[in-house]
Amino acid sequence: MSQARARRTRAQVVVSGLVQGVGFRYSLRDLAEREGVQGWVRNLPDGRVEAVLEGDEEAVRRLVGWCYSGPPGARVWNVEVHWSEPQGGLRGFGIERTPRRY
Repeated sequence: MSQARARRTRAQVVVSGLVQGVGFRYSLRDLAEREGVQGWVRNLPDGRVEAVLEGDEEAVRRLVGWCYSGPPGARVWNVEVHWSEPQGGLRGFGIERTPRRY
């Protein structure tokens, strides 16, 4: 009996609140690596955190759910999630540089 192929998905997540300086990015990276989810996470200049998560739909949904509370010390006020088809091309899970404020 063959196992059905897992559905893959992609989520872009923007989290606002007290989410910088509390280990949010590092905790999300560790969870993503354990779940086998590819993508990246970064701080935004306005104090929010942005992440792209791509992989098995159930694993991505678990990580998105975690974003609503974050690590100890975080205070999440809002989570914006944009779902789309996976684009591929991502390898591993990284912490990206904060984009410059113009």
